[in-house]
Amino acid sequence: MRRASAQGVLYGQTVADVAGVSGSDLDCMDVLNLEGRVTAGRLAEVTGLTTGAITGVIDRLEKAGFVRRERDETDRRKVFIAIVPEAAARIGELYVPLQQAMQKLWSGYSDAELQLLLNFAKQGYKASLEATGVLKGLVDTQTHKLAAPKKKGRARQ
Repeated sequence: MRRASAQGVLYGQTVADVAGVSGSDLDCMDVLNLEGRVTAGRLAEVTGLTTGAITGVIDRLEKAGFVRRERDETDRRKVFIAIVPEAAARIGELYVPLQQAMQKLWSGYSDAELQLLLNFAKQGYKASLEATGVLKGLVDTQTHKLAAPKKKGRARQ
């Protein structure tokens, strides 16, 4: 699982490199694909990035032509971030080799096996969400950063 996860990250980074954006920018695009049109605040909430960092992400993705800002029709103060479908399709093309490889793999499984794998993936996602929440709680309550312990000086004799 760790190897597959790491390979997925590497594949995504390659896609990001070809698309001319950072890996975290591409991750935000993926969130937009899953969530649909959202506010910058919601994007920050879902990704765990600060609103300042999200503004930078949105600026870069907009400059690259992947997203656009859209004003709410009823409240002009509210701005949504939406994917530009044509640009998303270009990125999607880069995932075709992975999709084909996975479809070839899945074709060797029965419907019951695929259902088991789907349930495993769903439960794994929920477990990952839970673990992320626990980790955030630990980080929020820690008073020190994760770093190598400082060496103690020699005791005086």
